[in-house]
Amino acid sequence: MITAFSGGASRPSAGALRLIEARTENPVGVGVDGYLAGLFEHCPFLGPSVRRGMTGWTVYEIVPGSHRYAVEAELFYAGVQAAEWVRPLTSRSYGLLACENVVLTGRCEGADHRELLAWPHWALKHLYAPVGVMVGKFPQGAVESGRRGQAIAPPPFSFLAVRAGVRPLDPKFLTKTPNLAMALAVAVDDGRDVFEHIPCDWKAVREWASSLPRPQQR
Repeated sequence: MITAFSGGASRPSAGALRLIEARTENPVGVGVDGYLAGLFEHCPFLGPSVRRGMTGWTVYEIVPGSHRYAVEAELFYAGVQAAEWVRPLTSRSYGLLACENVVLTGRCEGADHRELLAWPHWALKHLYAPVGVMVGKFPQGAVESGRRGQAIAPPPFSFLAVRAGVRPLDPKFLTKTPNLAMALAVAVDDGRDVFEHIPCDWKAVREWASSLPRPQQR
């Protein structure tokens, strides 16, 4: 069961995800060391973040029989919790190195991990870009390329990455969503409640997220 928060409010979840490992720098349930070592050359911030203990991992397992929408909801709330953890760190020394990762394991009938990550990721990155937090999704086995076209090792597990946004660089990765890129480029975290105009309820958030402009095809 997850309790996510924003602006001091708590939101208990319905039990579609089981906590396997609370936040840790070295989860034992999923092998992160080898995977991260292969990413250091692609991200100049990752190595320093790991060395300073600023990369955290929280591991969840899908409870058998859970409905996909319940899994999406809890994954979203876990992402909110990660984002609210990152926000106050961004203004501190080495704050740009803050990164929290929400790992998803287990199976959900009728939906794979790529589908389960999609809506929570879409909503989270639009909610938190204006306050300078970047959210990425990494389904297990997904093939990605680096900035120079070089191959990146596919992740051995599925996860959402929630980290401090790097304003001069990150908008370049958001060319298909120019509104989102602009929001991140001029982001200021003034302490606002990101749910000020949207109920912290997954059904309402999902409806709001579905109304946002879809990525431009290039």
